[in-house]
Amino acid sequence: MSGFPGTFAFDEYGRPFIILREQDKQKRITGTDAIKSHILAARSIASTLKTSLGPKGLDKIMVSPDGDVTVTNDGATIMKLMDVEHEIGKLMVQLSQSQDDEIGDGTTGVVVLAGALLEQAEGLIDRGIHPIRIADGFELAAQCAVKQLDAIAEPFPIDPNNKEPLIQIAMTTLGSKIVNKCHRQMAEMAVDAVLNVADIEKKDVNFELIKIETKVGGRMEDSMLVKGVVVDKTMSHAQMPKTLRNVKLAILTCPFEPPKPKTKHKLDVTSAEDYKLLREYEQEK
Repeated sequence: MSGFPGTFAFDEYGRPFIILREQDKQKRITGTDAIKSHILAARSIASTLKTSLGPKGLDKIMVSPDGDVTVTNDGATIMKLMDVEHEIGKLMVQLSQSQDDEIGDGTTGVVVLAGALLEQAEGLIDRGIHPIRIADGFELAAQCAVKQLDAIAEPFPIDPNNKEPLIQIAMTTLGSKIVNKCHRQMAEMAVDAVLNVADIEKKDVNFELIKIETKVGGRMEDSMLVKGVVVDKTMSHAQMPKTLRNVKLAILTCPFEPPKPKTKHKLDVTSAEDYKLLREYEQEK
């Protein structure tokens, strides 16, 4: 059986099968070695995003399999474009996406924090502490951190007439984004957009009511907030007016053109006599 690329064996029913060479020598990683392997994968993801954290964070150039190039320092975007195969790495990607969906910010920090916690957990595992005990300790530490944040926090009432505190918060959030050259303008637009659709009493915002429409060309300073509905349509004719004020707009949810007949007819006009007969027929009808 030396011609086979592996080991020849039989199952419990007597059916032959081949164990490929080197596969029978591999061992499954278990115990502490498996945990350290998972920690290493998570730390690798965190180290990739670590340089993009903060206002001085560096941008990453992401190239897709189709050749599309994306330059960003947003953690959620980087994680979404990364081709991660390790299962623990995929959990880190889901962690970043959950942070983006729930909060909308802190996508890089939450991955870096998770990587730092796992790095400290590796040292505790080497001391012989069980992973469940380590997880319980992290849970207690999180509760203490939340209590401390509640103690040092300074709440301020949301006043639609005093937007400056909200604008300052928005400017802090936009500090690490590419729009920082239009820092104040973008922050004011974001605050105005949220206040227009926010329910102040319930402290709830329906972000489905806010839409971002992008256009190629122009400058970033040309961005504006439209308090209404934007209908993205092209001009049917070059002489149509570009600006109309105090107009009434009809929005139709059905086709405006007349319905086409289901039956198709074909008419061949091959001579002048045929054309005269067709004209007389149309005049009679």
